Amino acid sequence: MKDVKTPKSFGKEKLMNVLLAPHVSEKAARASEAGNQFVFRVRGDATKPQIKAAIELMFEVKVQGVQVVNVAGKQKRFGQRAGRRSDSKKAYVRLAEGQTIELTGVQA
Repeated sequence: MKDVKTPKSFGKEKLMNVLLAPHVSEKAARASEAGNQFVFRVRGDATKPQIKAAIELMFEVKVQGVQVVNVAGKQKRFGQRAGRRSDSKKAYVRLAEGQTIELTGVQA
């Protein structure tokens, strides 16, 4: 793997923990086909520069832009008990023209 230049405030170990999993959904598939975007679940405290650096480090691609969505957990019932799903964060990552990430065989 080639050496990717990361900002001095980000350690490679920390960047390896920013991405949790690819987010697999119909909307993510449409974004991938139409706009060369990929969707990942990320840590709640991750910033856009950290996400960009992590993608470039792990997949060796050039990132054009990152958009972040905070997803609020839903209220759910488990039998007679009320519960709540945990909050999460998703990142929509747009790659530079001609770049791609191969995510086949990945389970989320």
